[in-house]
Amino acid sequence: MSNTAPLAAQGAGVGRSGRVALWARGFSRGLAPVLTVVAAILALWYLACIPMNAPQSVLTASRADIAVDPESPSDRRGMSGTALALRNPGVALSYAYVQDRPKLPAPHQVSVELWNSTAVLAPTSPRSLIYHAWVTLSATALGFAIGTGLGILLAVGIVHSRVMDMSVMPWAIISQTIPIIAIAPMIIVVLYSVGIQGLIPKAVISAYLSFFPVIVGMVKGLRSPDSMQLDLLRTYGAKKSEMFWKLRLPSSMPYLFASLKIGFAASLVGAIVGELPTGASAGLGARLLAGSYYGQTIQIWSALFAAAILAALSVGLIGALERVLLRRMGMQQ
Repeated sequence: MSNTAPLAAQGAGVGRSGRVALWARGFSRGLAPVLTVVAAILALWYLACIPMNAPQSVLTASRADIAVDPESPSDRRGMSGTALALRNPGVALSYAYVQDRPKLPAPHQVSVELWNSTAVLAPTSPRSLIYHAWVTLSATALGFAIGTGLGILLAVGIVHSRVMDMSVMPWAIISQTIPIIAIAPMIIVVLYSVGIQGLIPKAVISAYLSFFPVIVGMVKGLRSPDSMQLDLLRTYGAKKSEMFWKLRLPSSMPYLFASLKIGFAASLVGAIVGELPTGASAGLGARLLAGSYYGQTIQIWSALFAAAILAALSVGLIGALERVLLRRMGMQQ
């Protein structure tokens, strides 16, 4: 007994190390393509900064009494950034990544601004991106909840009523052909006229964008059970309500979560767009608007990246909830 126990432990140890090695090999295979794409994007980004920022680079160098070609500002005015960079490669390269207000900020400039506006500043500071992200997230979450609830209710009605299928679904599709940048000011003006301000108008715009993916995905999911499954439940004497709760609704869960990921991203866009016409002082949309007013391109790019990070984290959370729920339902290993 004492001789076999160490052998069993050793075998278990070997198996564990093999699993770790297998996991590490799979992780490296999955990570290598991602890192390659990121490196290519960063290289192209840095390269694009040179011609984009070349006019300001040449202007800065000429003001510092550095020889540039051509010397006359009037001759340079009609030249493209690429032409200026080719004729002044040293100047264009030296000043491309150090400008305070570049046309295209470099990746490290955006990273520094993100760090300074999140880790350095207090989260409650009006200059903190965390503060602005929380304001936008509040409107996004409320609009996403409204849009999701509305989309699910309409989808259930469409599946069970031919009248709703023929009437509601076409209007839902037509509603998405209206540009959100055009309808957002209309929604805000109407709601402001009846005294509704603050978070609600932005949430309504978010709900307007998020309900459509949910209704389409949910309709597809509720109709996913085939006729054989439905006929089987009918032979067992199942009612429509029992068929809904025991077959249609569980079958729709993968479709619903896929729609929720798209809907949340659309809801975030709606919240940001809703902040633009209101002249709000807080939120990622207000941060973008302030940056455009004062020519703070680095601030604009950092706000865009903050919105992308917020969307990625939220969609990742929805994906985690999906895995847990589907695993408990026995629909995912």
